[in-house]
Amino acid sequence: MTTRSTQRIAMALAAGAVLVAGLSACVPLVVGGAAAVGVGMVATDRRSSGAQVDDQGIELRGGARIREIANDNMYVTITSFNRQVLLTGSVGTEADRVKVEEVVRRVDNVRSVVNELTVGPPASFQDRSNDTFISGKVKASLLDAKDVFANSFKVVTERGTVYMMGIATRRETDRATDIARGVSGVTKVVRVVEIVSEQDLANIQSQPQQQPSQGGATQGGTGGASSSRVPLPPMEPLPSTPSGGATTSPVR
Repeated sequence: MTTRSTQRIAMALAAGAVLVAGLSACVPLVVGGAAAVGVGMVATDRRSSGAQVDDQGIELRGGARIREIANDNMYVTITSFNRQVLLTGSVGTEADRVKVEEVVRRVDNVRSVVNELTVGPPASFQDRSNDTFISGKVKASLLDAKDVFANSFKVVTERGTVYMMGIATRRETDRATDIARGVSGVTKVVRVVEIVSEQDLANIQSQPQQQPSQGGATQGGTGGASSSRVPLPPMEPLPSTPSGGATTSPVR
C-alpha cells in the first residue's frame, strides 16, 4: 500500500472519529485534535516536536478553562497550531465571546488568538455533519494535489467556512486556498497561516526534529522544542498577515 493511500485511509478514520465527537449534542466544547497526532505525522509536520506537544497542551488546558465558564449557549471549538489558537463556534453574547478569548490567552505558551466565534444560536446537527464532510473533502483534495504538501495545513470547517492553519510559503497558501475554494459546499476560506519564504522553508525541512524537553524549555528561536509546562517568552508576530493572523478569501 502506498504512503498516499495510507494517508487517505487514516484521514477517513480520523474524520469518522471527529464526526462521532462533533455530533454529540451534549458536548459544548471541541478541541482541535492535536492529541491524536501519530508518529508518522510528527515526522512530516513542519512544527517542531516541542510545538506539537505545546499545541496538545494548549487545546486541553484551554478546553478545561472554557468549561469552567461555559453555559448552555456556548459551543466552542479550540484549535492550536504552532501555539496560535483559533476559536470557532458560537456563544450567546458578545461578553461571552470576549470572555472565552481572555481565558484562552492566559493559557501557557499561547502566543496569539484568532477569535472567529459568532454570537448566536449553535450550529445544527445537519450543519456539523456537513462541516465534517467538507473538512474531509478539503483534506482529500489537498492530498491529491501534486504541488501542495497536505500536512502543511490543518483544516477546520464551521458552517461552510473553511479555516486553514499551517506553516507554508505564499505559493503553497494561495494554491491550497484555490483548492479549498473549489470544493463543493465551501462558502469562504479563512487563512490563519504563517507565511514563510522558500529559504525559511528549506531551513525548517533541513532541521532534525527535536524531542520535547522533560526538564524545561529549550533555548532557541521561534518554534523551538519546549516543555508544555513552561511558559515561553512572547514570540514574534506572524509575518505577512493582517492583524489577528486571519486572511479571508471569499469563494467566487
